[in-house]
Amino acid sequence: MTQQWSAPTADGPVDATVPVPGSKSITNRALVLAALADRASTLHAPLRSRDTNLMVAALRSLGVDVADGPDGSWLVTPHEMRGPAQVDCGLAGTVMRFLPPAAALAVGDITFDGDPHARTRPMTTILDAMRALGADVAGAALPFTLHGKGGVPGGEVTIDASASSQFVSGLLLSGARYESGVTVRHSGKPVPSLPHIEMTVTMLRQAGVVVDDATPDVWRVEPGAVRGREWHVEPDLSNATPFLAAAAVTGGRVTIPGWPAETTQPGGAARELFERMGCHVTLSDAGLELRGPDRLTGIDVDLRDESELTPTVAALAALADGPSRIRGVAHIRGHETDRIAALAAEINRVGGDAVETEDGLVITPRPLRGDVWRAYADHRMATAGAIIGLVVEGVSVDDIGSTTKTIPDFPGMWAAMLSQPGAR
Repeated sequence: MTQQWSAPTADGPVDATVPVPGSKSITNRALVLAALADRASTLHAPLRSRDTNLMVAALRSLGVDVADGPDGSWLVTPHEMRGPAQVDCGLAGTVMRFLPPAAALAVGDITFDGDPHARTRPMTTILDAMRALGADVAGAALPFTLHGKGGVPGGEVTIDASASSQFVSGLLLSGARYESGVTVRHSGKPVPSLPHIEMTVTMLRQAGVVVDDATPDVWRVEPGAVRGREWHVEPDLSNATPFLAAAAVTGGRVTIPGWPAETTQPGGAARELFERMGCHVTLSDAGLELRGPDRLTGIDVDLRDESELTPTVAALAALADGPSRIRGVAHIRGHETDRIAALAAEINRVGGDAVETEDGLVITPRPLRGDVWRAYADHRMATAGAIIGLVVEGVSVDDIGSTTKTIPDFPGMWAAMLSQPGAR
């Protein structure tokens, strides 16, 4: 059920410290690698949200032991995966695209399905690739069924991953367990969100897997063991950006503890984006601190590699003092919703001026007014509405519950941020 939420308006500059839960991208990659490992692994500070809980439930249904450990950790003990099983992907791209290549190593039938909109998300690329590598898959989109035979021959496959980097990551994560390993070649328009593939490659190497990515658009995973290990999950930097944006739009200050000095997360690019829009950003032992300006500056930016930041940047652009253009994000039309169309519709609904382009948006600031901001069951659309609601009275988000996809209690965190002693 949807949950309408009246977005609170800030009385003055926000001044708060906001701890952010762990990265969804790292958590779900670590879960898959742990399930394929040669011994038990522990995930420290994992994200516990709808997407990661769906991954845990799916692994358990296949026979993997995922136990709750101390301080919110997960202890993952791999076992031979077996069907029959039914996997609920929800609306999680990481479940519907990362888990099938791993589940193809199981014995028995495994059926995948998800939320209604998940059935419209692109899946043909990875399912056809799995067939080319020797897996037995019936179907071209959700719902589909894997007929597991206990192993996959593997080899080389050429795909067009221009719709999602997750197609590449999904094949690489399980490739070491395929008999001949996996070589993935990309042919097509540039792959979006390349940092996410770099994250996958880094984590594979941390698990002892040999990966060759020296040739552009070609990734080779050698066959071999995946080592069980201790995974320490970073805060989710993309989920931190709405809270940083709260300081940006109110001329306030927000600190995110635990922000890493170096990261493979695309959300790490938020630092430069905020600075280009006039914010002052510093990183210290206390975390990343952002101080908002008197007026936000418009921006012309290519977000191909950081496309998940598009809703936050669009919300900031609607509140800036000059026009902005967002480029390079045509692929986000195939995310939880068509984010380009959704952002244009909702910014215009509250009085803004947003025009769709082939690969992004042109946003010209206008005086905004209160109205219902539709989330389209998309967590990042919902948080974009919350940002605008901080400075525009009467904004309500029609489905704040969609934020549980990656943030367990976004309304509670938002309220706590606004109630800290420094906020007015």
